[in-house]
Amino acid sequence: MMESQPMCGGEVEFMERILIVDDEPEIRELIRFHLERAGWETVEAESGRQAIERLRERPVSLIVLDIMMDDGDGFELLRHTREHCPDTLVIALSARREVQDKIDALGLGADDYVTKPFSPMELQARIQAHFRRHRPDGHHRPDVIRLNKLVLDIDNFVLYNDGRRHDLTPVECELLQFLMRNPDRVLTKREIYKHIWQHENYDDNNLSVFISRIRKMLESAPDSPVHLHNIRGVGYRFSGDGR
Repeated sequence: MMESQPMCGGEVEFMERILIVDDEPEIRELIRFHLERAGWETVEAESGRQAIERLRERPVSLIVLDIMMDDGDGFELLRHTREHCPDTLVIALSARREVQDKIDALGLGADDYVTKPFSPMELQARIQAHFRRHRPDGHHRPDVIRLNKLVLDIDNFVLYNDGRRHDLTPVECELLQFLMRNPDRVLTKREIYKHIWQHENYDDNNLSVFISRIRKMLESAPDSPVHLHNIRGVGYRFSGDGR
Protein backbone atom coordinates (compact mmCIF):
# COMPACT_ATOMS: atom_id res chain seq x y z
CA MET A 1 0.00 0.00 0.00
CA MET A 2 1.20 3.49 -0.78
CA GLU A 3 1.41 6.11 1.94
CA SER A 4 -1.34 8.72 2.09
CA GLN A 5 0.66 11.90 1.69
CA PRO A 6 -0.07 15.10 -0.23
CA MET A 7 0.94 14.87 -3.87
CA CYS A 8 0.08 18.18 -5.48
CA GLY A 9 2.16 20.98 -4.12
CA GLY A 10 1.37 23.92 -6.40
CA GLU A 11 -0.35 25.31 -9.45
CA VAL A 12 -0.05 23.56 -12.79
CA GLU A 13 2.06 25.61 -15.18
CA PHE A 14 0.63 27.07 -18.37
CA MET A 15 2.14 24.36 -20.57
CA GLU A 16 0.17 21.16 -20.14
CA ARG A 17 2.31 18.53 -18.41
CA ILE A 18 1.40 14.84 -18.68
CA LEU A 19 2.53 12.01 -16.42
CA ILE A 20 2.83 8.63 -18.19
CA VAL A 21 2.59 5.72 -15.74
CA ASP A 22 3.24 2.25 -17.19
CA ASP A 23 5.55 -0.60 -16.21
CA GLU A 24 6.40 -1.34 -19.86
CA PRO A 25 9.24 0.93 -21.12
CA GLU A 26 8.21 0.45 -24.75
CA ILE A 27 4.67 1.67 -24.05
CA ARG A 28 5.95 4.71 -22.14
CA GLU A 29 8.32 5.56 -24.99
CA LEU A 30 5.57 5.21 -27.60
CA ILE A 31 3.21 7.48 -25.67
CA ARG A 32 5.95 9.99 -24.83
CA PHE A 33 7.01 10.27 -28.48
CA HIS A 34 3.52 11.10 -29.72
CA LEU A 35 2.60 13.44 -26.86
CA GLU A 36 5.80 15.45 -27.06
CA ARG A 37 5.42 15.68 -30.83
CA ALA A 38 1.98 17.19 -30.14
CA GLY A 39 3.67 19.88 -28.04
CA TRP A 40 3.05 18.65 -24.49
CA GLU A 41 5.64 18.21 -21.77
CA THR A 42 5.84 14.67 -20.39
CA VAL A 43 7.29 12.87 -17.39
CA GLU A 44 7.40 9.11 -16.86
CA ALA A 45 6.96 6.67 -13.98
CA GLU A 46 7.21 2.89 -14.01
CA SER A 47 5.15 2.29 -10.87
CA GLY A 48 2.53 3.88 -8.68
CA ARG A 49 5.10 4.73 -6.02
CA GLN A 50 7.38 6.44 -8.53
CA ALA A 51 4.38 8.32 -9.92
CA ILE A 52 3.65 9.77 -6.48
CA GLU A 53 7.27 10.94 -6.26
CA ARG A 54 6.88 12.67 -9.64
CA LEU A 55 3.67 14.35 -8.49
CA ARG A 56 5.34 15.62 -5.33
CA GLU A 57 8.10 17.17 -7.43
CA ARG A 58 5.75 19.07 -9.76
CA PRO A 59 2.00 18.90 -10.44
CA VAL A 60 0.65 17.68 -13.77
CA SER A 61 -2.44 18.40 -15.83
CA LEU A 62 -3.21 14.82 -16.81
CA ILE A 63 -2.10 11.27 -16.02
CA VAL A 64 -2.06 8.44 -18.56
CA LEU A 65 -2.26 5.49 -16.17
CA ASP A 66 -1.89 1.76 -16.78
CA ILE A 67 -4.21 0.41 -14.10
CA MET A 68 -3.06 -3.21 -14.48
CA MET A 69 0.64 -2.84 -13.65
CA ASP A 70 2.45 -5.82 -12.12
CA ASP A 71 2.91 -4.06 -8.77
CA GLY A 72 -0.86 -3.63 -8.45
CA ASP A 73 -0.55 0.10 -7.77
CA GLY A 74 -2.64 1.34 -10.70
CA PHE A 75 -5.98 1.47 -8.93
CA GLU A 76 -4.29 2.62 -5.73
CA LEU A 77 -2.68 5.54 -7.55
CA LEU A 78 -6.05 6.43 -9.04
CA ARG A 79 -7.55 6.57 -5.54
CA HIS A 80 -4.69 8.74 -4.29
CA THR A 81 -4.97 11.07 -7.26
CA ARG A 82 -8.66 11.67 -6.71
CA GLU A 83 -8.05 12.29 -3.00
CA HIS A 84 -5.05 14.61 -3.30
CA CYS A 85 -5.28 16.04 -6.85
CA PRO A 86 -9.01 16.14 -7.66
CA ASP A 87 -8.54 18.51 -10.62
CA THR A 88 -5.97 16.30 -12.35
CA LEU A 89 -7.41 14.46 -15.35
CA VAL A 90 -6.80 10.71 -15.58
CA ILE A 91 -7.02 8.48 -18.65
CA ALA A 92 -6.87 4.82 -17.61
CA LEU A 93 -5.14 2.24 -19.81
CA SER A 94 -5.69 -1.50 -19.59
CA ALA A 95 -4.97 -4.61 -21.65
CA ARG A 96 -8.18 -6.12 -20.30
CA ARG A 97 -11.50 -5.43 -21.99
CA GLU A 98 -13.82 -6.68 -19.26
CA VAL A 99 -16.67 -4.28 -18.51
CA GLN A 100 -16.05 -4.61 -14.75
CA ASP A 101 -12.52 -3.23 -15.12
CA LYS A 102 -13.89 -0.19 -16.88
CA ILE A 103 -16.62 0.24 -14.27
CA ASP A 104 -14.01 -0.01 -11.48
CA ALA A 105 -11.72 2.57 -13.10
CA LEU A 106 -14.50 5.03 -13.85
CA GLY A 107 -16.00 4.42 -10.43
CA LEU A 108 -12.72 5.49 -8.83
CA GLY A 109 -12.76 8.73 -10.81
CA ALA A 110 -10.97 8.08 -14.11
CA ASP A 111 -12.09 10.53 -16.80
CA ASP A 112 -11.64 8.12 -19.70
CA TYR A 113 -10.70 4.50 -20.39
CA VAL A 114 -8.60 3.15 -23.26
CA THR A 115 -7.91 -0.52 -23.94
CA LYS A 116 -4.59 -1.90 -25.21
CA PRO A 117 -3.54 -2.20 -27.95
CA PHE A 118 -4.50 1.38 -28.73
CA SER A 119 -3.85 3.93 -31.43
CA PRO A 120 -1.43 6.64 -30.21
CA MET A 121 -3.28 9.10 -32.41
CA GLU A 122 -6.60 8.23 -30.76
CA LEU A 123 -5.04 8.66 -27.31
CA GLN A 124 -3.64 12.01 -28.41
CA ALA A 125 -7.07 13.06 -29.69
CA ARG A 126 -8.74 12.08 -26.43
CA ILE A 127 -6.20 14.04 -24.39
CA GLN A 128 -6.68 17.07 -26.64
CA ALA A 129 -10.44 16.80 -26.20
CA HIS A 130 -10.17 16.71 -22.39
CA PHE A 131 -7.85 19.74 -22.35
CA ARG A 132 -10.12 21.64 -24.73
CA ARG A 133 -13.17 20.89 -22.63
CA HIS A 134 -11.69 21.57 -19.18
CA ARG A 135 -9.32 24.42 -20.03
CA PRO A 136 -11.04 26.37 -22.84
CA ASP A 137 -8.88 29.38 -23.71
CA GLY A 138 -10.73 32.63 -23.38
CA HIS A 139 -14.05 30.88 -22.89
CA HIS A 140 -16.20 32.14 -20.02
CA ARG A 141 -18.99 30.08 -18.54
CA PRO A 142 -21.25 30.85 -15.60
CA ASP A 143 -20.01 29.66 -12.23
CA VAL A 144 -23.33 28.21 -11.07
CA ILE A 145 -26.43 26.62 -12.63
CA ARG A 146 -29.62 26.54 -10.55
CA LEU A 147 -32.69 24.46 -11.29
CA ASN A 148 -35.20 24.42 -8.44
CA LYS A 149 -33.49 22.54 -5.57
CA LEU A 150 -30.43 21.66 -7.64
CA VAL A 151 -27.37 23.92 -7.62
CA LEU A 152 -24.32 23.02 -9.70
CA ASP A 153 -21.10 24.82 -8.75
CA ILE A 154 -19.12 24.33 -11.95
CA ASP A 155 -15.80 25.81 -10.91
CA ASN A 156 -15.60 23.71 -7.74
CA PHE A 157 -17.15 20.50 -9.15
CA VAL A 158 -19.89 20.38 -6.53
CA LEU A 159 -23.62 19.57 -6.78
CA TYR A 160 -26.02 20.67 -4.06
CA ASN A 161 -29.29 18.75 -4.07
CA ASP A 162 -31.76 20.30 -1.64
CA GLY A 163 -28.76 21.45 0.41
CA ARG A 164 -26.94 18.08 0.32
CA ARG A 165 -23.42 18.33 -1.08
CA HIS A 166 -22.04 15.91 -3.67
CA ASP A 167 -18.44 16.23 -4.89
CA LEU A 168 -18.05 15.57 -8.62
CA THR A 169 -15.24 14.47 -10.88
CA PRO A 170 -14.55 16.77 -13.87
CA VAL A 171 -16.41 14.44 -16.26
CA GLU A 172 -19.40 14.12 -13.93
CA CYS A 173 -19.55 17.91 -13.65
CA GLU A 174 -19.36 18.35 -17.42
CA LEU A 175 -22.06 15.73 -18.01
CA LEU A 176 -24.41 17.17 -15.40
CA GLN A 177 -23.81 20.66 -16.75
CA PHE A 178 -24.79 19.51 -20.26
CA LEU A 179 -27.96 17.87 -18.94
CA MET A 180 -28.94 20.89 -16.82
CA ARG A 181 -28.40 23.26 -19.75
CA ASN A 182 -30.86 21.20 -21.80
CA PRO A 183 -33.81 20.60 -19.44
CA ASP A 184 -36.84 18.67 -20.71
CA ARG A 185 -35.10 17.83 -23.98
CA VAL A 186 -34.39 14.28 -25.10
CA LEU A 187 -30.64 13.93 -25.66
CA THR A 188 -29.43 10.90 -27.59
CA LYS A 189 -26.66 8.77 -26.13
CA ARG A 190 -24.44 9.51 -29.10
CA GLU A 191 -25.09 13.24 -28.77
CA ILE A 192 -24.17 13.19 -25.09
CA TYR A 193 -21.08 11.08 -25.66
CA LYS A 194 -19.82 13.27 -28.47
CA HIS A 195 -20.31 16.41 -26.38
CA ILE A 196 -18.56 15.03 -23.29
CA TRP A 197 -15.74 12.97 -24.81
CA GLN A 198 -15.37 14.93 -28.06
CA HIS A 199 -14.91 11.93 -30.33
CA GLU A 200 -17.07 9.61 -32.42
CA ASN A 201 -16.13 6.29 -30.77
CA TYR A 202 -19.36 5.87 -28.86
CA ASP A 203 -19.14 3.63 -25.78
CA ASP A 204 -22.49 2.82 -24.18
CA ASN A 205 -20.94 1.16 -21.11
CA ASN A 206 -18.77 4.20 -20.42
CA LEU A 207 -21.73 6.58 -20.60
CA SER A 208 -23.98 4.28 -18.57
CA VAL A 209 -21.52 4.21 -15.68
CA PHE A 210 -21.49 8.01 -15.41
CA ILE A 211 -25.28 8.29 -15.81
CA SER A 212 -25.77 5.76 -13.01
CA ARG A 213 -23.43 7.66 -10.68
CA ILE A 214 -25.11 11.01 -11.38
CA ARG A 215 -28.56 9.49 -10.94
CA LYS A 216 -27.61 8.36 -7.42
CA MET A 217 -26.75 11.97 -6.56
CA LEU A 218 -29.95 13.34 -8.06
CA GLU A 219 -32.58 10.82 -7.04
CA SER A 220 -33.84 9.78 -3.64
CA ALA A 221 -34.98 6.54 -5.34
CA PRO A 222 -32.67 5.93 -8.35
CA ASP A 223 -34.90 3.08 -9.60
CA SER A 224 -37.81 5.55 -9.84
CA PRO A 225 -36.12 8.71 -11.13
CA VAL A 226 -37.80 12.10 -11.15
CA HIS A 227 -34.90 14.11 -12.60
CA LEU A 228 -32.94 11.93 -15.03
CA HIS A 229 -35.15 9.74 -17.19
CA ASN A 230 -34.10 6.93 -19.50
CA ILE A 231 -35.75 7.18 -22.94
CA ARG A 232 -35.57 3.57 -24.04
CA GLY A 233 -33.52 3.00 -27.16
CA VAL A 234 -32.77 6.72 -27.56
CA GLY A 235 -31.04 8.42 -24.65
CA TYR A 236 -31.94 10.53 -21.62
CA ARG A 237 -34.14 13.46 -20.61
CA PHE A 238 -33.35 15.74 -17.69
CA SER A 239 -36.50 17.10 -16.04
CA GLY A 240 -36.00 20.66 -14.90
CA ASP A 241 -38.95 20.61 -12.51
CA GLY A 242 -38.27 17.13 -11.18
CA ARG A 243 -41.27 15.42 -12.72
